Parts: sequence; C-alpha cells; structure tokens
Amino acid sequence: MKTPESNNIAVHAAKKNREMFAIKKSYSIENGYPSRRRSLVDDARFESLVVRQTKQSVLEEARQRCNDSGLTEEEVFLANAAAENKDAENAVQRASLVLRIRESGGSLSRILKTVENLKGTVVQLESRPSKTPGCQLDILVTLDMARTALLQLLRSLRQSGALAGVTLLSENKVDAKEAWFPRHARDLDNCNHLMTKYEPELDMNHPGFADKAYRERRKKIAEIAFSYKYGDPIPHIEYNEDEISTWTSVFRTVVDLLPKHACAEYNRVFQLLQDEGIFREGAIPQLKDMSDFLQRHTGFTLRPAAGLLTARDFLASLAFRVFQSTQYVRHPTSPFHTPEPDCIHELIGHMPLLADPSFAQFSQEIGLASLGASDAEIEKLSTVYWFTVEFGLCKEKGVVKAYGAGLLSAYGELLHAVSDKPEHRPFEPASTALQPYQDQEYQPIYYVAESFEDAKQKFRKWVSTMSRPYEVRFNPHTQRVEVLDSVEGLEGLLSQLHLEMMHLTNAVNKIKAGF
Repeated sequence: MKTPESNNIAVHAAKKNREMFAIKKSYSIENGYPSRRRSLVDDARFESLVVRQTKQSVLEEARQRCNDSGLTEEEVFLANAAAENKDAENAVQRASLVLRIRESGGSLSRILKTVENLKGTVVQLESRPSKTPGCQLDILVTLDMARTALLQLLRSLRQSGALAGVTLLSENKVDAKEAWFPRHARDLDNCNHLMTKYEPELDMNHPGFADKAYRERRKKIAEIAFSYKYGDPIPHIEYNEDEISTWTSVFRTVVDLLPKHACAEYNRVFQLLQDEGIFREGAIPQLKDMSDFLQRHTGFTLRPAAGLLTARDFLASLAFRVFQSTQYVRHPTSPFHTPEPDCIHELIGHMPLLADPSFAQFSQEIGLASLGASDAEIEKLSTVYWFTVEFGLCKEKGVVKAYGAGLLSAYGELLHAVSDKPEHRPFEPASTALQPYQDQEYQPIYYVAESFEDAKQKFRKWVSTMSRPYEVRFNPHTQRVEVLDSVEGLEGLLSQLHLEMMHLTNAVNKIKAGF
C-alpha cells in the first residue's frame, strides 16, 4: 500500500526526471525545424526526438560513471533518485525483479538470503518454467528495500554465475517514462520553465529577422510572460501603433468573412465580445479582460506565455481549463500570415469558442487525456488537436462551417478549407491521429465533425484505448487533477455523483409537479 510519504517521493522523483529531459533546444531552423510555420504536431515529434537523444546521452554518461555498460534505464533513474539526498537514499522502494535461473538447486535460497542480509522484505514470489534456452526457472520477486540496498542487490545478482539475467521492472516511483504532470493549476509554473523560444533572429525567413526593433519588442514581452506566476494579475501590455494597425487589418477581414463561414457557436460568442467592447477596431484586447470573460462563461482562464510551450505542457494546461496565450503581435509587414501563433491568432481564433460550454469541455478533455500519456500518445493527441481545435470543420444544417482557430484567424486557408478543393473526411479520432500534417501549404485533407457533441463522444471512446493505467478528473473546487487509481478516490467521486443525481432527481420531480 502506498503511503503519503512514498507518493511524495514518487512525485518528486518524477518531477526531477522531467527536469532532466527539459527541452533546451530552440525549435529553430538551425536545429532541424525548417517548416514554414509552427505546428503542435511537429512540436510533439521534435520533443520526442530531443527527449530520446537527451535520455540516451544521460544513460551513457551514467553507465560510464558507474563503469557498468549493463545498467538499464530503470536502474539509472533509481540511482539518480537515491542520490537526491540522505532521505531519498534510505527511502524504501518497492521493486519487481525478473530473475532467470540457470539451475534451480539452491540458487533461490541464496538469493533470498542476500535480500534478507540487505534488510529487504519479499512481498511476492512467483516462479515458472523458463522458455529461455539454458535456463530452468523464471522468478518474479517483488520486494521492499532501501534504494541503495536495492542497487547493491542488483550488482550482486548480476555477478552471480547462477543467473542468466536480471531485470528491474519499471515502477512508477522511479520510471522516467511515466511522465510527471501538474496536479494543481499552480504547477503550471513548473511547466513554464520548459517554454521554448521561437526567436525571429534564428530564421532568415521570419518576417522580423532583419527588424532589430521588432526583435527587442518580442524579447520585452516574452520577459514579462516568463516572470508570471500562478496567482499574479495578468500583465497589461501597452500596444504600439504598428501592432494596433495590424490587429485592425485582420479584424476587419474577419468581420466580413466569419458570419458566412464560421460555425454558429463561434459567431454567437463573437457578437457577445463585440457587445461588451472587448472586440473592436483600434484596440487589441487585453488578456485580463478576455480571461474574465471566459471565466464567466465556461470557467476557462488565461495565463501569458512567452512563446510556444512544448506540446505536452500546452495540452496539460487545458486540463485545468487554462489556455496559455501569447501577447506579442506578428510583424506588421505580414498581417495575414505568421510563422508561429501570436495574440491575434489566440484572440480571434481560440477565444470565442473557449467561451462555448460544449467546445470548452472538448478542449479540456484533450488536456486531461494528455496527463501521463506516453510520447507517442502525445504525438497522436497533438495531431487530433491540430485537425480539430486548430483546423476543424463541422456540419451545420448540411453546410460545412469552420471552428478551427487556424482557419478562423487566417482568411486564405479559411476560404480554401470550406471550398471543394480539399478532401473532407468524417472525424474519426483513430484515423485523424495518424494523418500526416502539411506544413508547407494549405491542408489537402480536413476532418468534419457532425457536431461538438459527436466529436466529444468519439474522442472519449478513442481515449479509453490509451495505455495510461488510471483515469484522471479535474476538481474545479480545488483546482486539482485527481488520479482515480484507488478505492478511496472512487468513493469520493461516487459520493459526489450521488449528490448530483439527488439534485437532478429533485429538479425533475419539481418540474413534473408544476405540470
């Protein structure tokens, strides 16, 4: 049974492992990112590649340091966890070992004696005939032992001639492959340090490459966002004339096109934003005003972002109904195209639908699905996000309408997407997740949802097939993500559901009585 102390150790170790694999590289052209524009899909693939490269480098360094080329990944992270401090070194670790025994006579008793000498406790012991040539038995032994003693046991067993193999199975307390993820909205501050900078001076094709004043402006706004912490007021940005002029140019174009081509939910909220004076010509909305508007309608809030987060961090924020938004503006020479999302894209493209309850729920469910997901699953989730939240289409009385932010903030691709030029496919998450993304020109394929509700139902069914061995839910009262992996956790949820069902039943009965 896991104690609070062991859970704290597990969370701390996982967090340290994640920091070890933080993305340090820029997603610039010099580091192999030559695409015309940034995409969450390619971000996820790039992140996976960098993590694999960094992980391999860390493992090789650890093996050289220990002078043991046979150290496995799990053993390296066990050693790193033990090296944190004296308490971590002596912390009792539950671990499972698979031992392949060449000859059964006396070998098992000697192994158990070694465990006893190292003050370990055997929790489970199973054996079966081995299918490995030259071995008689495969032994699965689960034990509780101090981390340093466990490392000593592994070294001792590997030196034994009676064993053909020793494998430390992955445990969630030491396994770096099980991703740390934020449990409370304040933990998004820990995600923030992984934020990547897309610096205009690194890409000669960037509109701001040769504009020193623009680069300085971007840097200043980025520094404001980097210093932001949970609970701080959202910083106010004084936009200059060029930035306001760029906003106005895009806004006028959008106002002309969206009533015809955007979905009804988007147009409804867009009108509300105009009525409240948040959307208007000549003034870029402040994130504070937009965040307050969203919170009143769906509980979503905003926090400033200096640039693009890694795919994992960005998706994780959605689980808390938090959208990480940039505050900088695209270069004035390119008002209708930007190689990476700016605040115009965020405000015009994303914000209206985040104020729609059904769409907000869909966005949060993508975020919840990403918590604890593998790198491969993050790539798939990013692809689904890209073809829905960014470039999604839906049907409205038989007519194809746009709901993707990348379409609603880019009139050229919007007109292309709703025309008969590209292929329109029904939205099915399993196939959408594998669809290659086109980053050099307009998409040749778009996915069309019957409705937001239909998209949510299909998405939920698909997510249930993912490898994560537990379920998570967001508690809006505590702003915490709860991991449903114990009877106690389920009992609390069932109690809450029972209360909600009671209110629902009472409401239905009172409505009936009224008739």
